Amino acid sequence: MKISHLAQNLVGSEIVKIGNEVNDMKAKGAEIANLTIGDLNSNIYPIPMGLKEEIQQAYHNNMTNYPPANGLLGLRTVVSKDLKNRWGLDYNPEDILVTAGSRPLIYAVFKTIVDKGDKVIYPIPSWNNNHYAYLTSAQAVEVEATPENNFLPTAADLRPHVAGAVLVALCSPLNPTGTMFTKEQLSEICELILEENKKRGADEKPLYLMYDQIYSNLTFESEHFNPVSLFPEMKQYTIYIDGISKCLAATGVRVGWGFGPNHIINKMAALLTHVGAWSPKPEQEATARFYANPANVDDFVTDFKGKLQDSLKVLHQGIQELKHKGLPLESIQPMGALYLTIKLDFIGKIKPDGTKIESSLDLVFYLIQEGGVALVAFSAFGCEASEPWFRASVGGLSLEEIRMMLPRLEQALNKLV
Repeated sequence: MKISHLAQNLVGSEIVKIGNEVNDMKAKGAEIANLTIGDLNSNIYPIPMGLKEEIQQAYHNNMTNYPPANGLLGLRTVVSKDLKNRWGLDYNPEDILVTAGSRPLIYAVFKTIVDKGDKVIYPIPSWNNNHYAYLTSAQAVEVEATPENNFLPTAADLRPHVAGAVLVALCSPLNPTGTMFTKEQLSEICELILEENKKRGADEKPLYLMYDQIYSNLTFESEHFNPVSLFPEMKQYTIYIDGISKCLAATGVRVGWGFGPNHIINKMAALLTHVGAWSPKPEQEATARFYANPANVDDFVTDFKGKLQDSLKVLHQGIQELKHKGLPLESIQPMGALYLTIKLDFIGKIKPDGTKIESSLDLVFYLIQEGGVALVAFSAFGCEASEPWFRASVGGLSLEEIRMMLPRLEQALNKLV
């Protein structure tokens, strides 16, 4: 039976497909180290106790009706102060939009800026930009980033494509790689966007930048940079994506916020009134109370990101040790977020059953079945299936589970010839 063209051609999530395989095997008793999901095991990484208590209190106080469409004023006010204190960014509460996590914000940015056929530029690998471009009927320009640049696009990569484009979508620290823009890299991109906008007439749509910094508090030895702090004139062109999902281990609490030019934020809010993507009122109230004392956030984040960094170090060192044993592996030093980028150069190898590893997804399912190790291929983030790069997320495993997984990975890989 006929359905819409959009639905007919919609591509499902490769990560969900892998997750289904993992869950099926676990249900049958298999031991799987699940490094796929960009989530956190809440028994290993619970949300802050103070936030939990504030959520419970808000429900006790019957805060269960609709919140304002743009978010509770108390929360937007606290976020405004936090942006000033943490990043030196001046945004009024009216310039901030609260939603149920960051996904509605990203969708709203695309829908507010992009008309059918408009050019949208984003790097590959990157999370979900290909799907949002499809949902808005954009002309997607996928810029392939390289491992030499930590899989982050450079101004030189973007320059050939900016003419006529309406949106550049960037993320730092980057999902899926855990790498970050340097000050120089981001500065050159901002200069490129400003240069392009100076060429455009008053009746032309500007070139906007969507800057996803949902992982900005989860950085290690590297400093997080943002466009408007580097170039104040970028404020009229930049829409930020942020929230508590990652920095407070609160992926299921669903409190995110976007901020940027008021005329964009207002239209995003109007759009989402028809979608109902509000963050629950009790969680908004609780987040406002928790953020009212910046030490609450700082103390939790310091401890939390230290644990994530320890896990990433163990995984990175383990991959490097396998490399030194002669296996064709590589990994990129993690700079932030939950992720390690791993190269497994085994496409074309023969499995024990005599069949060939034809693609990165073939290798994913082989490692699940043979080694009990689940990764996500970069093909889930827009790259070709022939690319031998993978994302490993440490949020779902303990340090001990990561250590126990490494010998199984080695054994499975050694069986490929």
